[in-house]
Amino acid sequence: MKKFTIPAILIFSIFTFGFTGDKGGDFCGIKNTAYKEGEVVTFKVYYSWLGAYIGAGEATFTTTLERFNGKPVYHHVGEGKTYSTFDNFFKVRDRYESYVDTASLLPYRFIRNIEEGSYKKYNNVSFNQAVNTATSNNGVFPITDCMQDVMSAVYYARNINFDKYKVDDKIPFDMFLDDEIFHLYIRYMGKEKVKTRYGRFNAIKIKPLLIKGTIFEGGEKMTAWISDDPNHIILRVESPISVGSIKVDMMSYKNLRYPLSSFRDIR
Repeated sequence: MKKFTIPAILIFSIFTFGFTGDKGGDFCGIKNTAYKEGEVVTFKVYYSWLGAYIGAGEATFTTTLERFNGKPVYHHVGEGKTYSTFDNFFKVRDRYESYVDTASLLPYRFIRNIEEGSYKKYNNVSFNQAVNTATSNNGVFPITDCMQDVMSAVYYARNINFDKYKVDDKIPFDMFLDDEIFHLYIRYMGKEKVKTRYGRFNAIKIKPLLIKGTIFEGGEKMTAWISDDPNHIILRVESPISVGSIKVDMMSYKNLRYPLSSFRDIR
């Protein structure tokens, strides 16, 4: 049974809008034009039960430029935690990391270190994209071409050109998680304006196919909006969960590669 909480909620919405399987070369060979080193984006997670939304926690995504085995890489980190006032209900302290080749945007290593209630898990995965294998704590596993992990997928997806898709198009992708390959897709829902707690934006709307887990029911019940500008950062996520629902809003950013031109006005 898969467990997905604060950063995973974002990861399963931010990243899943991006991959292409049936569109040929989109899945492989994309170059980074969407982000740069030093970028930091912060989100606030709200939980609702019986109609009222309360602040439950926050998540932060950062990118630095480093070297891994002598090669230049983007080090992407996603950290999520519940607020102390929410810890008694369900405490979360999660950290996801990916070391991604700056040229191919494919991952060399993925680290998942999570604490969610009484559940703890640490997983360290090394990818060999040349021979299509992934080596984790539990062994060596075959993978498909251009395999992404959870964190690398977030950033890879931001470089997709959504203008080539039509409303209701499905965009399939493969992802390696917990020693398994998942065949998922997102449904492109077009463009619209969205109002968040940060402000009003021009946005791209998508619905990802989710893996059924401890808090998600699976299917296309999550909706996400990303900025309709070259940055393609997540703006809002909404989804029902096993008890209640969640809403995630982008609350701050710095060092974006481009001006956030999708922003229209303060809320």
